[in-house]
Amino acid sequence: MSAPRRLLLVNGPNLNLLGVREPDVYGTATLDDVVRIATDAAAARGFEVRAVQSNHEGVLIDAIHAARTDCAGIVINPGGLTHTSVVLRDALSAVALPVAEVHISDVLAREPFRHHSYVADVAVVHVVGEGVEGYRTAVDRLAEVVSGLAEG
Repeated sequence: MSAPRRLLLVNGPNLNLLGVREPDVYGTATLDDVVRIATDAAAARGFEVRAVQSNHEGVLIDAIHAARTDCAGIVINPGGLTHTSVVLRDALSAVALPVAEVHISDVLAREPFRHHSYVADVAVVHVVGEGVEGYRTAVDRLAEVVSGLAEG
């Protein structure tokens, strides 16, 4: 049986407000734009995308758990949960899928509390500060990892 050709795209709290929330930090692209960028990038590499966004941590964890049976990897922008959620990190670790962590803004150039990521140590790909185009980079790099072409 071959590996699934699907990636789970996870966007955390407040990312439903892309295009409206702090455009000086996050730009004017919407969550629909993000999903399109990721879907197009994945399709170019022979993958499909299942996208989920929620402001509720448990919904994200349930989607991550479900991915273990039919996804080859996970692209995640945990939003503010990046800096607070051990349980989200544990869910990503538990499913044993390669993870790409993506952040629209340069979190290291922002407030000190944003400098720590609970997801960083379970992710094999890290993309920070490329705006919404960072999702394309994350999908491309994760697809390489999944396909065995890169080490992360």
